[in-house]
Amino acid sequence: MVFQDFDKISERRRLEREQKFRKRITIAFIALVVLLILIAAGIFVIITENKAKKAAKQNDHEHPETAKKAGNIERVIKNACNSTSYKDTCIKSLNRAVQKNPSESNPKELLRLSIQATDDEFETVLDKASSLKFVNPREKAAFDDCKELIETAKEELKDSISHASSEVDMFTKNEPELNNWLSAVMSYQQTCIDGFPEGKIKTDVENIFESAKELTSNSLAMVSALALFLQSFRTTRRLLAKEPISSFMHEDGLPSWISHEERRMLKPPAEEAEEKLKPTVVVAQDGSGKFKTISAALAAIPAKYNGRYVIYVKAGVYAETVTVTKKMVNVTIYGDGSKKSIVTGNKNFADGVQTFRTATFAALGEGFMAKAMGFRNTAGPQKHQAVAVRVQSDRAIFLNCRFEGYQDTLYVQAHRQYYRNCVILGTIDFVFGDGTAILQNCQLLLRKPMENQQNIVTAQGRIDPHETTGIVIQSCRIGPNQDLVPAKAKVKSYLGRPWKEYSRTIIMESTIEDVIQPDGWMPWEGDKGLKTLYYAEFNNKGPGSKTDARVKWPGFHLINKQEANKFTIEPFLQGDWITAMGAPVHFGLY
Repeated sequence: MVFQDFDKISERRRLEREQKFRKRITIAFIALVVLLILIAAGIFVIITENKAKKAAKQNDHEHPETAKKAGNIERVIKNACNSTSYKDTCIKSLNRAVQKNPSESNPKELLRLSIQATDDEFETVLDKASSLKFVNPREKAAFDDCKELIETAKEELKDSISHASSEVDMFTKNEPELNNWLSAVMSYQQTCIDGFPEGKIKTDVENIFESAKELTSNSLAMVSALALFLQSFRTTRRLLAKEPISSFMHEDGLPSWISHEERRMLKPPAEEAEEKLKPTVVVAQDGSGKFKTISAALAAIPAKYNGRYVIYVKAGVYAETVTVTKKMVNVTIYGDGSKKSIVTGNKNFADGVQTFRTATFAALGEGFMAKAMGFRNTAGPQKHQAVAVRVQSDRAIFLNCRFEGYQDTLYVQAHRQYYRNCVILGTIDFVFGDGTAILQNCQLLLRKPMENQQNIVTAQGRIDPHETTGIVIQSCRIGPNQDLVPAKAKVKSYLGRPWKEYSRTIIMESTIEDVIQPDGWMPWEGDKGLKTLYYAEFNNKGPGSKTDARVKWPGFHLINKQEANKFTIEPFLQGDWITAMGAPVHFGLY
């Protein structure tokens, strides 16, 4: 039995060895087949790649400059668009521009091509908007405003195109102008949209403007990126008043648009220059001047007038709607005092007038200046939006002026603006808009609103992070007007609220009285803009300036001296033009 069992075990082991051997043979065969397949595939890939390289080499040999140029342009476009918020839109628009104008595909021209693409898009915007059906008077009025705003935007885009240069010296001079014009173009688009009442038409208009807004934003971003790139080549900083800051400065440091006679008068100190400045025409209600209305005096400006047109407005209350048109450049209007020479009106939103059109006085022409004048909108708080003054003028100055209204008193719509020793009265958002404005040594007085209303000093309207706009209140006083004093404990008042997503307001070195709530700022609607806005306070005083209970929004900041300096006259307004126009101004921090 024992030997018989052993034989069975030996036979079983032999069979197992034979089975393992066959298994190894099978595995080896399969591995060989796989190896042969991989070798064949590798040979195929090598042959294919060699053919492709040979074809590419032959193509490069036949068209070397074209291939190299196309590759370079493609890389440059991608790099240029990296700084933008809408990269796909940027790449597509620049590629189209290069294909359309291959002779202008120099990488240095990309900024100009980007702005040109924005200008081209406005033609499409106007065509699409014109095809909409407006069913009520407010929509029709809003569209009329849109057409005017689009034409203005196109004019300033053309200015931008003509000044878009990547040459170090030229770009350094033109950078502030490009930022200024393109930021204004953003403002015009949003003003157009805001003019329409809520509903389908407004949504349609927003969609029509979407591409144009993206292209404008991208152009602004490219200006900033190019400025940063060229910064290393700059040999001087624009820190001294005598240093010209734009291509519009004459060699003597005064703006090039100022006449020889005006240049002579402005060289002495500001006070002396003001004494020597004589009126071109006089407006007087009693007939002692050449005109009885300001509008008539403006209409009489010659089409090709050289120098500054100075209108002296004698004491009186002038009930008229006044517009200094975009063609009326370098106009000065001065009166006998802000409580003596007064322009008044009562247009308002409640009566069916667009906010844009409610202004008693509108300044559009470049280089506008007003001195010792009063501006009123007497519609009252129950009429809601009712603007006293709308300012679209670039390099606009208001000295010793008074602005009286309730909601939306002063509309700093667009461009660079400077206010000095002015008094501004209002209730809701009474300093608002998307201009680049600094108020110095001014009084902002809150009036008594209607029941259940709150007071808000500012509502800045920046819609894009690349805009260089904002409202700066420096060395001012924020307090109650006489009518609010008895009721100030019952009325909540705030420094500002974010009208748009990137609202920017800075209050510094000012006196804030106890009329302002401890949290300081209020939201517009929900959490709109609370993360993207920029609200800042620096070195203020007074009982309303305490910051320990201020809002905790991500966009609110208590800034230091270094940060506050960025919002002073020179860096924020490139403000040499202020002294050049004979106005008193304080550079830097107090």
